[in-house]
Amino acid sequence: MNYKETFYFVTTCLTISLESKNRLVIEKQLQSDTIDWDAVVKLSTTHYVFPALYCNLKREGFLKYLPQDLVSYMKYITKLNRERNQQIITQAKELNSLLLAINITPIFLKGTANLLAGLYNDVAERMVGDIDLIIPEESYLKVIETLKKDNYYRFDNRSLFYSKDRHYPRLVKVNEIAAVEVHKDILIDKYQHVFNYKVISKDIQVINNSSVLSFENKLSLSILASQINDYGHELMSISLRNAYDVLLLSKKVNTKNSFLKFNVLRKPINCFLAICNDIFGGIDSLKFHKTEESDLYLNNYNKTFFKNIYIKRYLKTILIHTRRRVVIMYKSIFIKEDRLWLFGKIVNKIFKV
Repeated sequence: MNYKETFYFVTTCLTISLESKNRLVIEKQLQSDTIDWDAVVKLSTTHYVFPALYCNLKREGFLKYLPQDLVSYMKYITKLNRERNQQIITQAKELNSLLLAINITPIFLKGTANLLAGLYNDVAERMVGDIDLIIPEESYLKVIETLKKDNYYRFDNRSLFYSKDRHYPRLVKVNEIAAVEVHKDILIDKYQHVFNYKVISKDIQVINNSSVLSFENKLSLSILASQINDYGHELMSISLRNAYDVLLLSKKVNTKNSFLKFNVLRKPINCFLAICNDIFGGIDSLKFHKTEESDLYLNNYNKTFFKNIYIKRYLKTILIHTRRRVVIMYKSIFIKEDRLWLFGKIVNKIFKV
């Protein structure tokens, strides 16, 4: 199996609990005994969907087609992830109580929010890094101070805090499973006015006293975190972890109408949905607006995504860091705060503080 074949095998496997036609396709492939399981493990691990892959294969009774040692490994990793996610849910609820006690309502984001909302058939499906939450900008420093009083501390004290970043540097606490990222913004500078706390707080869901985004906004964030914050739209790349969330959310909302309120963000969202529709096999719930623009984007994506994978990752890193630094350097000419931050960064680099 080449990379493209492996990719589509994994994406199709992620749909078999939802789409009977794809279930038949995958069972036929599994019975053929032509699967390169090393490649499947590598790809699904890289995209953080390894437990989701296992859970889907298990639900449909397909583990019998897999090598036994692989099944044992998948079961072990998924068990660890389930236990971790259960601890993350507990930690998130404790954070929620801590902030509600000072009259601040945090809105949980991304994977943690999906766990709290019960999006997954099995909480083990989603691999979660940090606990992401957003609060009103005017409460930003108060929340950080509250967490520090509760024995949270910065994971990396050497990095300088840049007040214009979307979130505060990661906070950790002894005996807690996950780091916490406190956001005052969701998207990069250019789009902060479009998708922010004020916008998402209008139609939040409150589940067991915890606030999370509406399903429509969850869908948009799952896409925009990849397309905008990680430059996926420009690089024509896709995160399967985000795409799997979009797949599940597509069963709860009309994807075609869910993002129309975001005028300047329609293009990257619609193009991501077009890719999801393609890689998951034309699933009916993954509706998008078929336009010349989406057709061109999907065509270019299919031409480029499966070529020069490692070069693209390198270029992505260069693009993100170079662009950010150029912007900060330019702003430092005119803005004192940016100038002081940049000077401190340079001093730290020279003297390795």
